[in-house]
Amino acid sequence: MAFNFHDAAMSGCEIQLEHLKVQPGEALAMNFPYILHHMPDESANISNHRDRLLRLVKSLSPKVVTLSEQESNTNTSPFFSRYLETLDYYSAMFESIDAACPRDDKQRINAEQQRVARDSVNMIACEGTERVERHELLGKWRSRLTMAGFSQYPLSSSVTMAVRDMLKEYDNNYRLAERDKALYLGWVNRAMSTFSARG
Repeated sequence: MAFNFHDAAMSGCEIQLEHLKVQPGEALAMNFPYILHHMPDESANISNHRDRLLRLVKSLSPKVVTLSEQESNTNTSPFFSRYLETLDYYSAMFESIDAACPRDDKQRINAEQQRVARDSVNMIACEGTERVERHELLGKWRSRLTMAGFSQYPLSSSVTMAVRDMLKEYDNNYRLAERDKALYLGWVNRAMSTFSARG
């Protein structure tokens, strides 16, 4: 079986059917790794690009759609709640990074300066269309995907076991839980990311 990968190297807000290069009759899999939260929804833009893209993808009848996102609620929260959520989330993230990498590690320094610092500042200091970091909890993503017509698939036990085995190589404060057909990756008692599949 031939496998072709086509990325859409553009903002999700700009994606149209012709950008996806879908061939009639082919089996289609879509992967959304930590990207949908960058798209404005109805709270920031009347165009609601999040839901538009999900409906577009559903219209293509994919065999599977995978979603990986931060488990954090900073999309529609008022400022103070968003500040506290960001503080809690990134405190756990920095603790987990401390356990995994020495502080002088160049990749760590680069990630902290280029991504983590910028993302957290954007969540707290920006409003309206300037705020591009708009995380939602899995429950909200589940609602969006259900409204677009997707059904959730159970994850394969081999996937769960592979992730559990991989985590054994790291600090024992990393957590993995399987709930409601989704995987939750966490640090101590804080869920950090979720992984799920739909069709």
